[in-house]
Amino acid sequence: MTTISRTLGKVSFALFLGMICQVSTAAQNATPIAGKQPQQADQQFKLLKSHFLKALWVADPDTAMGAGKFDHAAKLAIPNQQSRDAYYAFLQKWLLAFDRIKEDQLSVNEQTDFALIRNYLRSNQWYLKTFREFEWNPTQYNIGGSFDAILNTDFAPKPQRINIAIARLEGVPAFYAAAKASIRQPTMEHTRLAVQQSAGALAVLDALANAVQEQNISGHERQVFDTRLRLAKAAITDFSAWLGELEKGLTPSTARSFRIGKDLYEAKFAHDIQSSLTAEQAYQRALVAKDDALQNMEKLADQLWPSVMNGVAKPDQPNKKIAMVIEKLSANHVEASQLFNEIRRQLPVLEQWIREHDLLSLDPKKPLVVRETPVYQRGVSVASIEAPGVFRPHDQTYYNVSPLEGLPPERVESTLREYNHWVLQILNIHEAIPGHYAQLQHANQSPSVIKALFGNGAMVEGWAVYSERMMLESGYGNNAPEMWLMYYKWNLRTICNTILDYSVHVLGMSEAEAKDFLVNQAFQTQAEANGKWLRVQYTSVQLTSYFSGYSEILAFREQLKQEQSATFNLKQFHEKFLSYGSAPVGIIKKLMTKS
Repeated sequence: MTTISRTLGKVSFALFLGMICQVSTAAQNATPIAGKQPQQADQQFKLLKSHFLKALWVADPDTAMGAGKFDHAAKLAIPNQQSRDAYYAFLQKWLLAFDRIKEDQLSVNEQTDFALIRNYLRSNQWYLKTFREFEWNPTQYNIGGSFDAILNTDFAPKPQRINIAIARLEGVPAFYAAAKASIRQPTMEHTRLAVQQSAGALAVLDALANAVQEQNISGHERQVFDTRLRLAKAAITDFSAWLGELEKGLTPSTARSFRIGKDLYEAKFAHDIQSSLTAEQAYQRALVAKDDALQNMEKLADQLWPSVMNGVAKPDQPNKKIAMVIEKLSANHVEASQLFNEIRRQLPVLEQWIREHDLLSLDPKKPLVVRETPVYQRGVSVASIEAPGVFRPHDQTYYNVSPLEGLPPERVESTLREYNHWVLQILNIHEAIPGHYAQLQHANQSPSVIKALFGNGAMVEGWAVYSERMMLESGYGNNAPEMWLMYYKWNLRTICNTILDYSVHVLGMSEAEAKDFLVNQAFQTQAEANGKWLRVQYTSVQLTSYFSGYSEILAFREQLKQEQSATFNLKQFHEKFLSYGSAPVGIIKKLMTKS
């Protein structure tokens, strides 16, 4: 999983004032007129894009920070209704500006930027007016991530970053007051998670306090900081306690269901995934892919049975046979105390394999740091990549892994069996090399800021899933049947993510049905099934991004292989595909076939 943030209308009204005039002026000065040649139309469109991005950084400082722009980081946007209304107006004005563009006069590359910007604007409007997650998902209100970014991104000397964080600290009480006023009929599940993650926000403020102490700030500045820190911590503590009391009064009849239903699901799928398929069609495709994966797994289980099962009678039921082989093999896993060391050891091995087999260019100068997942991010996934913004490509990328310390022994063992000797390697391929870490390296080198900035989750996750298959096809793992069986187990998880997500949010699958499906049809451990049930309650549609993107990338590759025959070059395909940033697969396909 990769961390791609979406900021939904978190903008202060003061920052918004004056933007409307800029929009109108920019549109008048930069709109292409009929009869313009593509080169002229492109130049005018690029000018409008430039005005739009400058306006966006002011209107949405959190999105700006995510992109690596910290000019307005000292201002904490207050998530109140006034701000949301102002941001909606901002989006509408820019939609009108871009609607004046003669799309058919643009070059293909600029047409795709145009489509991404329009989708971004319309999507955010839909999130504000229709999805309205700010009313029912309290996890949206956590200041931990932004302060963490300011403290740990080297965009300015440390004393200056600390001063920015101190200035931002002033808005924390108003932020949480607005959060309380915004929340209406929350879900029980998101409320519970928000209480848990609030502790992480306090931990980040403790880190800020330590940084202030190290800088020896004293006098009036220290008094200001101490006051703001005390009020900020009190606001977080009060918000957490308020949520705790709110949770006590929530029941299935009074709380909003975490299930978003078919209409919202289809609309969200269209905005987020940007696929040629509907959500229901993607679900049906996943059902077929599941059967194909199971057939391959049965063949591998038959092949491995004599050497793995030591004379145990082979059952007739295919799923039971597969499960028994996986259960036996899964005992081969790293010790809990060595998990982080083993992940760090494997990364250069994967990098060397990529270079030796000439699969993809990598930049060894871009640092990848394996660390424990920050507390304010825990509770959703086992591992994730946290990449720098497009304007700061040389900053550290974090490979976040949830620690196992303090967990019950049976849960630790179950987690380690899920991420056994073979699956842990596939996880590192997915999250790091040549998955998310490598893909985002290339995305940040894209000449189109738009394609890197408005990243499509299905392309990003789809590439990571594709990279797993690509590595095994290149011979990684010595083509061992154990590695291929575990690959299919992992790939089946990708497929079943789509089936699970749609079944839960649209078809009403129960917790018992979901866990039975994951354990007995997808061969996941109980710990993984428990965690996935939590995740499917906290998120919607995101779990479909893996299979959706992967299936489209693989189909496109196979199409080009057939068309180009002997001239097809795998590395050239990879580098060309990744050169378009994190655009939707359909857009990349259009660019690659038109160029």
